[in-house]
Amino acid sequence: MTNSMPLCALYARVSTEDQKCELQLDEMKAYCERRGWPIYAEYVDTGWSGAKKDRPQLARLMRDARKHMFDCIIVWKIDRFGRSVANFVEHLQDLEAWGVRFMCITQAVDTDQQNPASKLLMTIMVAFAEFERAMIVERVKAGMAAAKRRGVHCGRKALVCDRNKVLELHLRGKSIRAISAALKLNRDKVHKIVRAAIAA
Repeated sequence: MTNSMPLCALYARVSTEDQKCELQLDEMKAYCERRGWPIYAEYVDTGWSGAKKDRPQLARLMRDARKHMFDCIIVWKIDRFGRSVANFVEHLQDLEAWGVRFMCITQAVDTDQQNPASKLLMTIMVAFAEFERAMIVERVKAGMAAAKRRGVHCGRKALVCDRNKVLELHLRGKSIRAISAALKLNRDKVHKIVRAAIAA
């Protein structure tokens, strides 16, 4: 296909089973029809939240894009496609590497390499993605600090190790593996306790 007549894949998503994708699909099909662009396939995720990373039809769309089964992906709105700025940019970078164009028909987004604004768009989106990641890290750190001030333990639960129980089971002839399984302890930890007791 030439750049002026790209083979298009349409992607649509709604969050609940009782919602319909017809509006999104109708507008995308009309957009292609006005330009005479052929449609390769429609990929529709129904009942999938945008926060979900592993949407089945989106995964199939990206697999087909990697194989270059079509030239262009068309969506109705960006939030139908990416779950966050960082996720959206990651997908765009993959598509750019595979030579697949991305278009959002209601928000004037077009990554066509012949479009002079394309590189600027990618630069801005990458910057927003990095900013979003930094903000998430800061929110997590602030939340953990606030929890610690309230006396709430953050991170993994401390592992309680009964050294005497380990040695008791060892003296009863239990193997390191059996002791580890019985007390739900790491084998290296059990081995270290036994070795220390023998050396004492």
